[in-house]
Amino acid sequence: MFNAPRPTQAYGVSSTTSFGGSFVDENPLAASTYDGLDPWSTAPTPSPPPVPSIFTNAIAEATVPAIYQQSFSTVDPNNTGETSVNSLSRVLSTSSLPAATVDKIVNLVSTRPRVSKLEFFVALALVALAQAGRDVSVEQVALLAQQNTLPEPTLDIGLLSYGTAPSSTLGLGNPSGGGSTALRNSPAVAPPTDDPWTTGRFGTGTSTPHPFGGLNGAPPSSVAGSGLPSGWWKRQEKVSIQFGGQQGFVLNRYMVYAITTERGGTVQRRYSEFAFLWDCLVRRYPFRLLPQLPPKRIGPDESFLEQRRKGLERFLRVVMNHPVIKEDALLGSFLAEPSFEQWRRHSSISLEEESASKRIDRVEEMTIPSDLEDKLGHVRQKIAPLIEAWQKICVLGERLIRKREAAAVRSTSTRPSLMPHLRLPSALRIFSPHSSNDPDSTRTPPVFSSLHGNPALSLSLPSTAQADLSRLTNTLKTLVEVNGQCWKGDDCDLSQGVKQGVVALSAHTQRHTDLLELRTGVLLQNTLEELKSQRDLYIAMRDLFVRHERLSVDQVERLKKRVDANALKLESIKAVGKDGWEEEADKIAGGIEKDKATISAQLNRRVFIRACMWHELRVVLHNRENTLLTQVVQSFAREEQEFADAVAANWASLAQAVEGMPFE
Repeated sequence: MFNAPRPTQAYGVSSTTSFGGSFVDENPLAASTYDGLDPWSTAPTPSPPPVPSIFTNAIAEATVPAIYQQSFSTVDPNNTGETSVNSLSRVLSTSSLPAATVDKIVNLVSTRPRVSKLEFFVALALVALAQAGRDVSVEQVALLAQQNTLPEPTLDIGLLSYGTAPSSTLGLGNPSGGGSTALRNSPAVAPPTDDPWTTGRFGTGTSTPHPFGGLNGAPPSSVAGSGLPSGWWKRQEKVSIQFGGQQGFVLNRYMVYAITTERGGTVQRRYSEFAFLWDCLVRRYPFRLLPQLPPKRIGPDESFLEQRRKGLERFLRVVMNHPVIKEDALLGSFLAEPSFEQWRRHSSISLEEESASKRIDRVEEMTIPSDLEDKLGHVRQKIAPLIEAWQKICVLGERLIRKREAAAVRSTSTRPSLMPHLRLPSALRIFSPHSSNDPDSTRTPPVFSSLHGNPALSLSLPSTAQADLSRLTNTLKTLVEVNGQCWKGDDCDLSQGVKQGVVALSAHTQRHTDLLELRTGVLLQNTLEELKSQRDLYIAMRDLFVRHERLSVDQVERLKKRVDANALKLESIKAVGKDGWEEEADKIAGGIEKDKATISAQLNRRVFIRACMWHELRVVLHNRENTLLTQVVQSFAREEQEFADAVAANWASLAQAVEGMPFE
């Protein structure tokens, strides 16, 4: 299972069980569409599908309602013939449709950053169909266009007027004049009082209560409320996994990972030992939330190993902080024994299920809600869209961070390869100034790959190993060198003053590059990993439901029927009283007692499974999906503010430095 890449499979609801596979149409662990380096897939991510040709003629000959033209003019005031996906999303958001429907429509009409007018019109037609409760498809739009009966959507374009010019300057015409009644056009007005992005609502005045409850606005939760001690998120065990180097012979080489935890010193483990640990834990705790392991791959490249290292780190972080699994003796040995392989040879490892040695007392049983199945069913319904949404968040987040990272890379820095035996051509490398030998440094992971012959991936990387901002800095420095000596000599104040200003500009562009680089390092190492942990949490919950449906089946009802049948048979034997009936009666009675003991054990297991599912739902899932997400959002907001302040201070310093540049 772990010695080969995860097989490609069709993801969807199984035909034999409602939880036989993933609930989403695409693999929730698919590779990032930006760089194709995520190890959760065995194949590079294909390039985005081309825009269907139906867009070019779906409504080209049809007469569009006035609201179509008016809406497009709102977001294309310069009459360029296209607009951004962001502008299209803002327009569709005024339709009062669910966010999922808006997202579906946007993805249907365009896979590019820009949207043409025809694509925009198709999107509005799809909105109208969705508002009418009809089939949302491009084919339906084409059919209506052939009949010249394109529907009119209900939009409120006035909501887009904040911070913009009056409607007359945006091509909306006279607000009091004619036009479609579906377009409730209005001039720019002040944002409503319930706009969450206005500073008044989240002001610092002491008289206004905090808009959020929970961690900041409410008293700390108790053990009875959350199932965990107050402030538990502050006391999470930390783990660090670094590359320990290659070991083994040429044909049997493997990567060793150095694991450092708060429980002891550093130990070295290979991937197969992680796989052994996972297999044992899932057998011992089948009804607990356990994240998956990242897969192996034959001939892994450097970037794949880096992604797998992060995946192993996320796995250990979860199991080490699980309220129950963290106390497991096997896990403790895995994190502490100098040689795990030798320890396994001399130790007896039990794979007995948790329910065989634990019992739920009457008090604990009474705490399990009678509607537990309804609560679990509610979560089941949300798992599919949650996995899909978080996968999108991870992919888009990584794409945005990588683009920011590409803008921050220095052209003058060099970085040694993490694995010297997997060096790439220099033209495909992107370097970081941080040393890969420093485990405490905020190291930006590599974003290069062998590209696997995929041209789509090669387009996502910079054409050279230097970013535009770094090239600008170097060009400015070159300009200073070339124009260092004025034809008038050293006494030319004009040239000297301008040169000093350009030097200041190059220094500040370099400073901006450094700020970008530091910020993207934190985003990649912390923020993005927390987002992926959130995605992994829901995938683990999906897998828990799969195991629950498969392993919670018992034979209680069948055994009860057999006990009743044997009891009748025993009574019949006693009544007849044939010779030697005592021996046969004792045999049947022994079977009845054995079946009753089995029934009792399986009934206790039923209760234990219900207790486990209630614990994982109430304590583990509920707390982690909310509290830890609060942490990452708060950290992201604070760090982005600090980054923005540093950038603003940098350019303010530049403005002050060049204030005295001469004109004559």
